[in-house]
Amino acid sequence: MRRRTSSGRFAERELSGVDDAGGEERVVIWIERKPGAVWAVGRAVNPQHRSSDEPRADDWVFEGYELDDALEHANEALEDDVSVLERDGGDLHSVQPFTRKEVLPRLERWFFGR
Repeated sequence: MRRRTSSGRFAERELSGVDDAGGEERVVIWIERKPGAVWAVGRAVNPQHRSSDEPRADDWVFEGYELDDALEHANEALEDDVSVLERDGGDLHSVQPFTRKEVLPRLERWFFGR
């Protein structure tokens, strides 16, 4: 998924594996900040095959005001996808969970313009 220049994306994980038919599958999970101080978690499958970079309505896993809630939902989605891909033979032990430590410096840069 090509990033929009106006994107409020703060963290992202990309997983690669195979789908049910044996074809290559790419899953992207991200945390972003939407207008109105809303945190959102998105998950898209094979976004590289879409005609637009814009997330679809069904890509959103969570929307809310608390960063901790967004982190929880993002990590649940990530864990689910990692376990499925591992069952299919993928080696995904190096995939790191989303953390506050990763997101907060980006939030401060975004908020304070530094």
